Amino acid sequence: MGTAAELGVQWRSLVHAWASGRHFHCEQDTVSVSLRFDLADAGRSVTVRFMTTTKLLVAFMTDGRFLRGDQLATAAAAANAWNTEQLVPMLSVWDVRGPRPCIAGVCTLPLNCRMSQPEFDALAGDWVEQARQMFLRCHQVFQL
Repeated sequence: MGTAAELGVQWRSLVHAWASGRHFHCEQDTVSVSLRFDLADAGRSVTVRFMTTTKLLVAFMTDGRFLRGDQLATAAAAANAWNTEQLVPMLSVWDVRGPRPCIAGVCTLPLNCRMSQPEFDALAGDWVEQARQMFLRCHQVFQL
């Protein structure tokens, strides 16, 4: 099953190994590792940005589409429906008061947990599949 390592120490290498095994292109900066995958059924792509807080690994997911003012209530209803039924990723309307609000999903793990590469691969794969379903649902059911 592989050797488990503390997530806070190994998160970047875990993300890179998982992404390269699935042929996702990674881009990184000093605080994050981002990857993109196609959402063919909706004609768009999803970006997943892995980063840390002081205690958590955060996977922030967005399809890059910005919401118009008249879509905010529908987006809030979509988030409420998703979160009631699925919980993961948590769907939110981000930057509501900003110039470019969007819908985004978030998954988190404590940095002090220990995971092997196969364990991380399985979890990250689940997150991406759930994100795929979440954004497809937002597109198909709520026209977001």
